[in-house]
Amino acid sequence: MSHLNYNTKNRKGKHINYEERLKIEALLKVGLKSEEIGRQLGGRSGRTIRREIKRGEVRVLNSDLTTRTEYSADVAQQKHDYNATAKGAGLKMANNYELVDFIEKEIRDEKKSPYAVAEELKQNKDDFKITLCFKTIYNYIDAGYFPTLTNKDLPVKKQGKKRSYHHIRTSIKNSKGTSISERPKEIDERKEYGHWEMDTVVGKQGTKAVLLVLTERMGRGEIISKMSAKTQGCVVKALDKLERKMGSKKFRETFKIITCDNGCENLDFEGIERSCITKTPRTKVYYAHPYSAWERGSNENANKLIRRFIPKGTDIGKILPQKIKMIENWINNYPRRILGGLSSNKMYNLLKIDT
Repeated sequence: MSHLNYNTKNRKGKHINYEERLKIEALLKVGLKSEEIGRQLGGRSGRTIRREIKRGEVRVLNSDLTTRTEYSADVAQQKHDYNATAKGAGLKMANNYELVDFIEKEIRDEKKSPYAVAEELKQNKDDFKITLCFKTIYNYIDAGYFPTLTNKDLPVKKQGKKRSYHHIRTSIKNSKGTSISERPKEIDERKEYGHWEMDTVVGKQGTKAVLLVLTERMGRGEIISKMSAKTQGCVVKALDKLERKMGSKKFRETFKIITCDNGCENLDFEGIERSCITKTPRTKVYYAHPYSAWERGSNENANKLIRRFIPKGTDIGKILPQKIKMIENWINNYPRRILGGLSSNKMYNLLKIDT
Protein backbone atom coordinates (compact mmCIF):
# COMPACT_ATOMS: atom_id res chain seq x y z
CA MET A 1 0.00 0.00 0.00
CA SER A 2 1.45 3.39 -0.99
CA HIS A 3 1.30 6.56 1.06
CA LEU A 4 -1.44 7.82 -1.25
CA ASN A 5 -3.84 5.25 0.24
CA TYR A 6 -3.65 6.79 3.73
CA ASN A 7 -6.48 9.21 4.56
CA THR A 8 -4.72 10.78 7.56
CA LYS A 9 -3.38 14.24 6.77
CA ASN A 10 0.40 14.61 6.76
CA ARG A 11 1.49 16.54 9.87
CA LYS A 12 4.86 17.62 8.49
CA GLY A 13 6.22 20.66 10.27
CA LYS A 14 3.96 20.23 13.31
CA HIS A 15 4.96 19.05 16.77
CA ILE A 16 3.92 15.63 17.98
CA ASN A 17 0.98 15.99 20.36
CA TYR A 18 -0.03 13.95 23.39
CA GLU A 19 -2.52 11.77 21.49
CA GLU A 20 0.21 10.80 19.02
CA ARG A 21 2.57 10.02 21.87
CA LEU A 22 0.02 7.63 23.33
CA LYS A 23 -0.20 5.91 19.91
CA ILE A 24 3.59 5.64 19.72
CA GLU A 25 3.67 4.02 23.16
CA ALA A 26 0.99 1.49 22.15
CA LEU A 27 2.55 0.70 18.75
CA LEU A 28 5.99 0.14 20.29
CA LYS A 29 4.49 -2.40 22.67
CA VAL A 30 3.18 -4.46 19.73
CA GLY A 31 6.62 -4.42 18.12
CA LEU A 32 6.31 -1.90 15.27
CA LYS A 33 9.45 -0.18 13.97
CA SER A 34 9.98 3.57 13.76
CA GLU A 35 9.23 3.84 10.03
CA GLU A 36 5.98 1.89 10.33
CA ILE A 37 4.88 3.96 13.35
CA GLY A 38 5.61 7.12 11.34
CA ARG A 39 3.35 5.89 8.54
CA GLN A 40 0.62 5.07 11.07
CA LEU A 41 0.82 8.66 12.31
CA GLY A 42 0.15 10.06 8.85
CA GLY A 43 3.55 10.23 7.22
CA ARG A 44 5.94 11.07 10.03
CA SER A 45 9.55 10.23 9.22
CA GLY A 46 11.26 7.39 11.02
CA ARG A 47 13.91 9.84 12.21
CA THR A 48 11.24 11.98 13.90
CA ILE A 49 9.83 8.94 15.66
CA ARG A 50 13.28 7.82 16.84
CA ARG A 51 13.98 11.28 18.31
CA GLU A 52 10.61 11.15 20.05
CA ILE A 53 11.33 7.69 21.46
CA LYS A 54 14.65 8.96 22.80
CA ARG A 55 12.87 11.88 24.47
CA GLY A 56 10.46 9.59 26.34
CA GLU A 57 12.86 6.85 27.40
CA VAL A 58 12.54 5.63 31.00
CA ARG A 59 14.25 2.88 32.95
CA VAL A 60 11.82 0.22 34.23
CA LEU A 61 12.63 -2.38 36.89
CA ASN A 62 11.90 -6.01 36.00
CA SER A 63 10.71 -8.63 38.47
CA ASP A 64 14.21 -10.15 38.56
CA LEU A 65 15.65 -6.70 39.53
CA THR A 66 17.13 -6.14 36.07
CA THR A 67 16.12 -3.04 34.13
CA ARG A 68 14.79 -2.37 30.65
CA THR A 69 14.20 0.76 28.59
CA GLU A 70 10.69 1.72 27.59
CA TYR A 71 8.99 4.71 26.00
CA SER A 72 6.56 6.70 28.18
CA ALA A 73 4.12 9.10 26.55
CA ASP A 74 3.67 10.99 29.84
CA VAL A 75 7.40 11.51 30.35
CA ALA A 76 7.84 12.66 26.75
CA GLN A 77 4.95 15.13 27.12
CA GLN A 78 6.37 16.52 30.38
CA LYS A 79 9.76 17.09 28.74
CA HIS A 80 8.08 18.73 25.76
CA ASP A 81 6.05 21.06 28.00
CA TYR A 82 9.10 21.98 30.06
CA ASN A 83 11.19 22.69 26.96
CA ALA A 84 8.39 24.91 25.70
CA THR A 85 8.97 27.27 28.64
CA ALA A 86 12.31 28.28 27.17
CA LYS A 87 11.30 29.06 23.58
CA GLY A 88 9.97 32.16 21.96
CA ALA A 89 11.17 35.73 22.29
CA GLY A 90 8.29 36.57 24.62
CA LEU A 91 9.39 34.18 27.37
CA LYS A 92 11.68 36.26 29.56
CA MET A 93 12.88 33.27 31.60
CA ALA A 94 14.49 31.80 28.45
CA ASN A 95 16.78 28.93 29.54
CA ASN A 96 17.22 30.25 33.07
CA TYR A 97 16.31 27.03 34.87
CA GLU A 98 17.75 28.35 38.13
CA LEU A 99 15.22 31.19 38.01
CA VAL A 100 12.38 28.76 37.27
CA ASP A 101 13.36 26.63 40.27
CA PHE A 102 13.62 29.74 42.48
CA ILE A 103 10.13 30.99 41.58
CA GLU A 104 8.58 27.55 42.06
CA LYS A 105 10.22 27.11 45.46
CA GLU A 106 9.27 30.59 46.70
CA ILE A 107 5.60 30.21 45.75
CA ARG A 108 5.05 26.51 46.48
CA ASP A 109 7.28 25.97 49.52
CA GLU A 110 7.75 29.43 51.03
CA LYS A 111 4.04 30.36 50.62
CA LYS A 112 4.78 33.63 48.81
CA SER A 113 2.63 35.39 46.24
CA PRO A 114 3.87 36.24 42.71
CA TYR A 115 4.03 39.90 43.81
CA ALA A 116 6.34 39.06 46.73
CA VAL A 117 8.55 36.96 44.44
CA ALA A 118 8.72 39.77 41.88
CA GLU A 119 9.86 42.17 44.62
CA GLU A 120 12.57 39.74 45.70
CA LEU A 121 13.79 39.47 42.11
CA LYS A 122 14.11 43.27 41.99
CA GLN A 123 16.22 43.25 45.13
CA ASN A 124 18.37 40.34 43.91
CA LYS A 125 18.53 41.09 40.18
CA ASP A 126 22.30 40.59 40.15
CA ASP A 127 21.77 36.92 41.04
CA PHE A 128 19.48 36.11 38.11
CA LYS A 129 20.28 38.95 35.64
CA ILE A 130 16.55 39.40 35.10
CA THR A 131 13.44 40.83 36.76
CA LEU A 132 9.84 39.81 36.18
CA CYS A 133 6.64 41.76 36.76
CA PHE A 134 4.25 39.95 39.09
CA LYS A 135 1.62 39.98 36.31
CA THR A 136 4.09 38.17 34.05
CA ILE A 137 4.57 35.48 36.70
CA TYR A 138 0.79 35.06 36.95
CA ASN A 139 0.58 34.77 33.14
CA TYR A 140 3.37 32.19 33.02
CA ILE A 141 1.62 30.10 35.69
CA ASP A 142 -1.68 30.29 33.77
CA ALA A 143 0.11 29.26 30.56
CA GLY A 144 1.69 26.24 32.27
CA TYR A 145 5.30 27.39 31.75
CA PHE A 146 6.37 26.11 35.20
CA PRO A 147 6.86 22.32 35.34
CA THR A 148 5.52 21.83 38.89
CA LEU A 149 3.59 25.05 39.60
CA THR A 150 -0.13 25.64 39.01
CA ASN A 151 -2.84 27.98 40.26
CA LYS A 152 -3.57 25.47 43.01
CA ASP A 153 -0.24 26.45 44.59
CA LEU A 154 -1.23 30.12 44.79
CA PRO A 155 -2.62 31.43 48.10
CA VAL A 156 -5.57 33.24 46.43
CA LYS A 157 -6.21 31.69 42.98
CA LYS A 158 -6.80 28.16 44.26
CA GLN A 159 -10.27 27.98 42.70
CA GLY A 160 -11.12 25.30 45.22
CA LYS A 161 -14.33 24.45 46.99
CA LYS A 162 -15.57 27.25 49.20
CA ARG A 163 -16.11 26.37 52.83
CA SER A 164 -19.59 26.44 54.29
CA TYR A 165 -20.27 29.15 56.84
CA HIS A 166 -21.65 28.27 60.23
CA HIS A 167 -23.31 30.51 62.79
CA ILE A 168 -20.78 32.81 64.42
CA ARG A 169 -21.40 33.47 68.10
CA THR A 170 -21.49 37.23 68.72
CA SER A 171 -22.73 39.46 71.47
CA ILE A 172 -26.46 40.12 71.14
CA LYS A 173 -26.06 43.55 72.71
CA ASN A 174 -22.76 45.19 73.50
CA SER A 175 -24.13 48.37 75.04
CA LYS A 176 -21.20 49.14 77.34
CA GLY A 177 -18.36 48.99 74.82
CA THR A 178 -17.46 51.98 72.62
CA SER A 179 -18.66 51.65 69.03
CA ILE A 180 -16.36 52.15 66.07
CA SER A 181 -18.71 54.98 65.08
CA GLU A 182 -17.15 56.99 67.92
CA ARG A 183 -13.59 56.27 66.81
CA PRO A 184 -11.74 59.44 65.64
CA LYS A 185 -12.07 59.81 61.86
CA GLU A 186 -8.35 60.52 61.37
CA ILE A 187 -7.64 56.91 62.33
CA ASP A 188 -9.21 55.86 59.02
CA GLU A 189 -6.35 57.61 57.19
CA ARG A 190 -3.74 55.21 58.60
CA LYS A 191 -1.13 57.94 58.97
CA GLU A 192 -0.20 57.34 62.61
CA TYR A 193 1.45 54.33 64.20
CA GLY A 194 -0.25 52.66 67.13
CA HIS A 195 -3.77 51.85 65.94
CA TRP A 196 -4.41 48.11 65.99
CA GLU A 197 -7.05 45.58 65.00
CA MET A 198 -7.57 42.41 67.06
CA ASP A 199 -9.10 39.04 66.24
CA THR A 200 -8.80 35.35 67.06
CA VAL A 201 -7.91 32.47 64.74
CA VAL A 202 -9.62 29.26 65.80
CA GLY A 203 -8.38 25.73 65.35
CA LYS A 204 -9.88 22.29 64.87
CA GLN A 205 -13.49 21.87 65.95
CA GLY A 206 -13.64 20.44 69.44
CA THR A 207 -10.29 21.90 70.52
CA LYS A 208 -9.89 25.00 72.68
CA ALA A 209 -6.55 26.61 71.80
CA VAL A 210 -6.70 29.69 69.54
CA LEU A 211 -4.42 32.45 68.31
CA LEU A 212 -4.83 36.08 69.33
CA VAL A 213 -3.88 38.22 66.32
CA LEU A 214 -3.01 41.93 66.56
CA THR A 215 -2.49 43.87 63.31
CA GLU A 216 -1.17 47.45 63.19
CA ARG A 217 -3.22 49.50 60.73
CA MET A 218 -0.55 51.81 59.27
CA GLY A 219 2.32 49.39 58.63
CA ARG A 220 0.47 46.04 58.90
CA GLY A 221 2.78 44.83 61.64
CA GLU A 222 1.74 41.57 63.26
CA ILE A 223 1.77 40.19 66.81
CA ILE A 224 0.52 36.62 67.31
CA SER A 225 -0.07 35.04 70.72
CA LYS A 226 -1.26 31.55 71.53
CA MET A 227 -4.16 31.30 74.01
CA SER A 228 -5.40 28.19 75.79
CA ALA A 229 -9.04 29.07 75.10
CA LYS A 230 -11.26 31.62 73.38
CA THR A 231 -12.40 33.43 76.52
CA GLN A 232 -12.41 36.97 77.87
CA GLY A 233 -9.96 36.00 80.59
CA CYS A 234 -7.48 34.57 78.08
CA VAL A 235 -7.61 37.72 75.92
CA VAL A 236 -6.90 39.97 78.91
CA LYS A 237 -4.18 37.58 80.12
CA ALA A 238 -2.46 37.65 76.70
CA LEU A 239 -2.46 41.46 76.62
CA ASP A 240 -1.22 41.59 80.23
CA LYS A 241 1.67 39.31 79.31
CA LEU A 242 2.51 41.57 76.38
CA GLU A 243 2.44 44.65 78.64
CA ARG A 244 4.77 43.06 81.18
CA LYS A 245 7.18 42.19 78.38
CA MET A 246 7.11 45.68 76.81
CA GLY A 247 6.67 47.76 79.92
CA SER A 248 3.67 49.95 80.75
CA LYS A 249 4.97 53.10 79.03
CA LYS A 250 5.97 51.31 75.81
CA PHE A 251 2.64 49.45 75.73
CA ARG A 252 0.64 52.70 75.92
CA GLU A 253 2.77 54.24 73.14
CA THR A 254 2.40 51.17 70.96
CA PHE A 255 -1.28 50.32 71.52
CA LYS A 256 -3.04 53.67 71.38
CA ILE A 257 -6.32 52.06 70.29
CA ILE A 258 -7.54 48.53 69.53
CA THR A 259 -10.47 47.75 67.24
CA CYS A 260 -12.12 44.33 67.54
CA ASP A 261 -15.38 42.57 66.74
CA ASN A 262 -18.23 41.78 69.13
CA GLY A 263 -17.11 38.22 69.79
CA CYS A 264 -17.81 37.13 73.34
CA GLU A 265 -14.07 36.81 74.06
CA ASN A 266 -13.58 40.56 73.45
CA LEU A 267 -16.33 41.96 75.70
CA ASP A 268 -14.23 42.64 78.81
CA PHE A 269 -13.25 46.10 77.57
CA GLU A 270 -12.38 47.21 81.09
CA GLY A 271 -9.84 44.40 81.47
CA ILE A 272 -8.42 45.11 78.01
CA GLU A 273 -8.12 48.86 78.65
CA ARG A 274 -6.76 48.67 82.22
CA SER A 275 -3.03 48.29 82.83
CA CYS A 276 -2.06 45.20 84.82
CA ILE A 277 0.92 47.14 86.18
CA THR A 278 -0.36 50.62 87.07
CA LYS A 279 -4.12 49.87 87.08
CA THR A 280 -4.60 52.96 84.94
CA PRO A 281 -5.84 53.11 81.30
CA ARG A 282 -3.32 51.60 78.88
CA THR A 283 -5.34 51.65 75.62
CA LYS A 284 -8.81 52.36 74.18
CA VAL A 285 -11.06 49.65 72.69
CA TYR A 286 -13.54 50.20 69.85
CA TYR A 287 -16.02 47.60 68.65
CA ALA A 288 -16.83 47.13 64.97
CA HIS A 289 -20.42 46.69 63.85
CA PRO A 290 -21.71 43.08 63.86
CA TYR A 291 -21.03 41.16 60.62
CA SER A 292 -18.82 43.99 59.29
CA ALA A 293 -15.44 42.30 58.84
CA TRP A 294 -14.44 45.01 56.33
CA GLU A 295 -14.11 47.41 59.26
CA ARG A 296 -11.12 45.31 60.36
CA GLY A 297 -9.81 44.61 56.86
CA SER A 298 -6.12 44.53 57.80
CA ASN A 299 -6.84 41.94 60.47
CA GLU A 300 -8.80 39.75 58.07
CA ASN A 301 -6.01 39.87 55.46
CA ALA A 302 -3.43 39.00 58.12
CA ASN A 303 -5.51 35.98 59.11
CA LYS A 304 -5.37 34.77 55.49
CA LEU A 305 -1.57 34.92 55.64
CA ILE A 306 -1.60 32.87 58.84
CA ARG A 307 -3.85 30.29 57.18
CA ARG A 308 -1.11 29.60 54.61
CA PHE A 309 0.76 27.90 57.45
CA ILE A 310 -2.13 26.87 59.73
CA PRO A 311 -5.01 25.59 57.57
CA LYS A 312 -8.52 25.34 58.92
CA GLY A 313 -8.97 22.18 60.94
CA THR A 314 -5.51 22.35 62.52
CA ASP A 315 -5.22 21.71 66.27
CA ILE A 316 -3.56 24.94 67.40
CA GLY A 317 -2.81 23.42 70.78
CA LYS A 318 -0.20 21.18 69.12
CA ILE A 319 1.61 24.05 67.40
CA LEU A 320 4.93 24.91 69.01
CA PRO A 321 5.68 28.51 70.07
CA GLN A 322 8.69 28.49 67.71
CA LYS A 323 6.44 27.96 64.71
CA ILE A 324 4.08 30.75 65.80
CA LYS A 325 7.05 33.09 66.12
CA MET A 326 8.29 31.98 62.69
CA ILE A 327 4.90 32.83 61.14
CA GLU A 328 4.91 36.22 62.87
CA ASN A 329 8.39 37.02 61.57
CA TRP A 330 7.46 35.77 58.08
CA ILE A 331 4.47 38.13 57.91
CA ASN A 332 6.45 41.11 59.26
CA ASN A 333 9.16 40.55 56.62
CA TYR A 334 6.77 39.82 53.75
CA PRO A 335 6.83 42.36 50.84
CA ARG A 336 3.40 43.99 50.66
CA ARG A 337 1.93 45.55 47.55
CA ILE A 338 -0.09 47.99 49.64
CA LEU A 339 3.20 49.23 51.15
CA GLY A 340 4.86 49.71 47.76
CA GLY A 341 6.82 46.47 47.99
CA LEU A 342 8.11 47.11 51.51
CA SER A 343 7.64 44.73 54.39
CA SER A 344 6.22 45.94 57.70
CA ASN A 345 9.65 45.80 59.34
CA LYS A 346 11.30 47.76 56.52
CA MET A 347 8.60 50.41 56.64
CA TYR A 348 8.97 50.83 60.40
CA ASN A 349 12.75 51.04 60.01
CA LEU A 350 12.43 53.76 57.37
CA LEU A 351 10.09 55.72 59.63
CA LYS A 352 12.41 55.01 62.59
CA ILE A 353 9.59 53.47 64.62
CA ASP A 354 10.79 51.26 67.47
CA THR A 355 8.59 48.17 67.40
